[in-house]
Amino acid sequence: MSASGLRLRGKVAIITGAGSGIGRATALLFAEEGAKVVICDIAESGAEVCKEITEKGGEAIFIRADVSKVEDVAYLIKKTIEGYGRLDVLINNAGIPSRGTVLDIAVAEWDRVLDVNLKGAFLCSKYAIPEMIKGGGGVIVNVASVLGLVGGKGEVAYCTSKGGLIALTKALALDFAEYKIRVNCICPGSVETPMRQRIMAQKTPEERRAVELKIPIKRVAKPEEIARAILFLASEESSYMTGSVLVVDGGWTAR
Repeated sequence: MSASGLRLRGKVAIITGAGSGIGRATALLFAEEGAKVVICDIAESGAEVCKEITEKGGEAIFIRADVSKVEDVAYLIKKTIEGYGRLDVLINNAGIPSRGTVLDIAVAEWDRVLDVNLKGAFLCSKYAIPEMIKGGGGVIVNVASVLGLVGGKGEVAYCTSKGGLIALTKALALDFAEYKIRVNCICPGSVETPMRQRIMAQKTPEERRAVELKIPIKRVAKPEEIARAILFLASEESSYMTGSVLVVDGGWTAR
């Protein structure tokens, strides 16, 4: 890989949920842009992404961790510092879907969704920020959703978790601006990920097509398209942005 013109040259970046989908695409792109990438996922697919990066000449390590568990997150940050000596970028991408209204969702499922999607970002930020302060600053990008902005029918836990993630972004941005830590949020619309494929598999072809037709540009996003927006927020190209919400949804929320 060429070292010239790389937007994340020498930066150490943790990406949670990096074993597939948006996280995988972001990890591969960050490595291409010169970052030393820490692949975090609960699934062993994270090791495969790590191998992809190293085989292309990039630098990466895989750390298996459940972001909803304090001990796992503490271990994640500890091993990152042991391996690379610093932490510059944190991408809070790990998340899980959920279906149900307040009447039919199980309390255990509500807790699990909020634990992974919101508490996970809280814990990773809590343990990462002290290391960023030591290093003189850093960047956090939280991966929320358009459903944190407008809501979605029958997805109460998911919508709540993503709305909370947007609010967490703004609070962190205010609390740590003086330490040169920027915190922004990205809200993707429909993205062609394994998570979406599992959800769409439960729908008829007509229902799947109807979802796409509601998007002004008439298609869902590729993970790589979201990754490029995350790269923008993680790089110096967005140096005057903090506490911002970047919507990448093909025009879906413009209706």
